[in-house]
Amino acid sequence: MTRRRIPALLLAAALLLTIPAHAAQDSRENFVRGRAYDRQFSDLTTASPFYDNVAALYEYGLSEGRADGTYGLQDPMTVGEVVIFAGRIRSIYRTGEAERGPAAYGGDGGPAALRYLGYLQAEGVLGTELDAQLAEPATRAQVAHVLAGVLPAEEMPLINDQIVTEGYASRKFITDVSEYTPYYQDILFLYRTGISVGSDAAGSFLPEAAVTRGAAAAMLTRMADPSLRLKPDWTLTEGNGGREPTLADLVPPGDYVPAPGTPEEMDETVRYMLAGGSSVLALQYPGITAAEAKRVMEQALGVVKTYCEQSYNSVYCTYNQAGRVTLTFSAASLGERTGAYREETMAAALAVREQLWESGRLTSAMTETEKARVYYTWICENCTYDYDAGDKSLSHIPYGLFAKGTAVCDGYTGAYNLLLKLEDISCTALSGEGHIWTVALLDGQEVHIDTTWGDAGDGVDYGFFAMTAAQSWARHSW
Repeated sequence: MTRRRIPALLLAAALLLTIPAHAAQDSRENFVRGRAYDRQFSDLTTASPFYDNVAALYEYGLSEGRADGTYGLQDPMTVGEVVIFAGRIRSIYRTGEAERGPAAYGGDGGPAALRYLGYLQAEGVLGTELDAQLAEPATRAQVAHVLAGVLPAEEMPLINDQIVTEGYASRKFITDVSEYTPYYQDILFLYRTGISVGSDAAGSFLPEAAVTRGAAAAMLTRMADPSLRLKPDWTLTEGNGGREPTLADLVPPGDYVPAPGTPEEMDETVRYMLAGGSSVLALQYPGITAAEAKRVMEQALGVVKTYCEQSYNSVYCTYNQAGRVTLTFSAASLGERTGAYREETMAAALAVREQLWESGRLTSAMTETEKARVYYTWICENCTYDYDAGDKSLSHIPYGLFAKGTAVCDGYTGAYNLLLKLEDISCTALSGEGHIWTVALLDGQEVHIDTTWGDAGDGVDYGFFAMTAAQSWARHSW
C-alpha cells in the first residue's frame, strides 16, 4: 500500500513500552499493567472523571506524559497522536510488544506518527484517508474511525448492542449522529462495545468536536482493559411512546453476525442494520478475495431487497486487507438523498393509512385479509405502471408510487408491504425471473399477492390477491 509523504510534525508522544514476559501472538493476555500509577501527572487528581483511564494508560506503559510532569487532560489530541496510541495497542495485541509492529515502517526520518500509520495501513486497520491530517486536532469521529478496527471482532463483544440499537433507532439517544455523520458506523460501534456512552444523559457523541487528551485516554484504555468498558444508563420507553413509527420500527430486530455464512445469518445481520436505522453494514471476513467480496455483496443486496419497503435497492462495497467488508446501501442514483426520500415515503404511507381509517374503508372489525384487500385496492387505483422507467428511476422505490403515482414491480411491492406492516401484518418480498411480489401472512395463512399484475388491466384484478403458492407458481416461478 502506498503512503503519501506529509510535512514534518511535532507530536508529543513520550510512550514507554511494557513487554509481557511471555508474549503470545494475537492475545489479550499481552496487555499487562507493568507498573503502578502514583501521582506521576501533576494535573491528574482523583476528582478527575478520567483518573482511572489516564492512570491505566500509564500503567500499561502507553504514556509517560509531558516533560513538565503533566498529562494535559484538557489539551486537544492530534490525529497523529491517536494513530500512535492505536498502533501501539494493535502491536501489543498482535506481538506482545508495542514497537515490534510499527518498527518495520520507520527509518525514513519522518515524523513518528508515520511509522504507526504505515503499520495500521499494512494491517488493514486504516487506509490513506488520514494521511494529510496527522498534525491536526482529532475530532471525536476520527478517533472512533481509528479505534473501530484496532482489535478483532472477538475482542470487542457487543455488550450494549440491544440498548444502543433501540436507543439510536428511537432517536431518543445519540441524536447528534446520523447516517450522514462522518464515520457514524464506527461511532455506533464504540457505543455497542462500551468504549463510549456519550458525553451527556442523551448519549451525545459530539462527533465534530476536538477530542481532549483525557477523553481520548478513556477510549484508549477501554480498548486494552474490558473491565473499564461502560454500559449506558438509558431508560427506553416501551413501544413507540406515542410517536409515529419509523421504517426501522417495521423490521424485527436481528442479531449481528460479523461473518454471516448462511442465508439465515445474513438475514439476521441485515435486520440488525435496518432495525438500527442504519444503511451501512460492516462485516469481517479474514483473507477475503475480490470474488468472495462480490458474493457477499450480492447476497446481502438480495436480502435487503426482500425488505423493499425500506427503499434500498443498490449497494456499494469496499474491503481491505484485514478482511473488513463495508456495504453501504441506498436507492439507485439517489446517494445522500435516499434518507429524505425514505422519510417522505413513510410520511405519505402514514397519511394514506390515516385517510383510509378516517373514511371508514378500514375498521377494527376487519380481518387481516380484509384489510390487506383494502390496501391492494388502493394501490391499484392510485398507481400507473411506469413503462419508461430506467434502472435509476424513482419508480423502483415506494416513493415513486406515493409521490408520483407511478411504479414498477419493486415500487408497487415496496409501497404495498409498507402499508401492510403499518397494520402489523407480517410480509416479505419474493422475486423470480425479473419480477417481485408480496408474500404475506393473513389470518394465519401464507398467501402471495401481486399488486403489479393486479393493476395490469383497466380495473383491479383480484385474481392476483391472496393466491396460494401453487396459484402464484403458475403465474411466476421463483
